[in-house]
Parts: sequence; C-alpha cells; structure tokens
Amino acid sequence: AVSPRTGKFTVNFTITNLQYSSHLRNPYSAKFSATARVLTALLDQLFKKTSIHSVYTGCKMMAFRPAQKIEDTGVDAVCTYKTDSAASQFDRVILYHEVSNETNGIANLGIYSLDQESLYING
Repeated sequence: AVSPRTGKFTVNFTITNLQYSSHLRNPYSAKFSATARVLTALLDQLFKKTSIHSVYTGCKMMAFRPAQKIEDTGVDAVCTYKTDSAASQFDRVILYHEVSNETNGIANLGIYSLDQESLYING
C-alpha cells in the first residue's frame, strides 16, 4: 500500500486578548502547553467546517511571538492534510475566505479575539 502523502500549510495570526510573555516563548512551559492545546482544538474545529475537512489531519503550534502591541500575541502554526485524493486540491484563497467566514470576519476564534489584518495562510 502506498502511504498517503501529506501537504502542509502555515497559518499565522495575531490574538489581541492574549498578552505575550516569556512563558509563551518557551515550548516546555505550562502556559505554552495550555495555550497550544486550546488553539489546536480551536483550529481543528475551524478546519473541520471548511472545504478541506475530509483531508485535514491537524495543526501543530510552532511558536508564539510578540506582536506590535504589548497585549497581543502572534501565533504560528503548521497544519497538514492528505494529498492522496481528488478532494485535496488545496486552495489557500478559498480556505482564507472560509476561515474568515467561520471567525466572524477574522474577529473571533473561540475565547480569543483576532487582529483582522493578521490572518495569513500559505500553502
């Protein structure tokens, strides 16, 4: 059997109600783990509502970073999807619009408020 190939895409955005701290810089800290866990679950819920739901396999938090404003935190995630089916034509423009719709115009992701200018999806 041929193992399914996976594609990757990056998702970057800024949260405006999560203050950046040194704990978020450290991937081994409790704060990083807890925040990553919540965000991973929220992104899973989000992408399962989009056109890639059947091929989406998950996201991993790569980093949290300081943003322009002190009360903001930037988020870098890498997400994966299966590329072995006809349904897997990854279109980042379509996905961007779907994510925008599901987040009230890039305003909310679960408990987090988003910087509407900050969403970036790169296939």
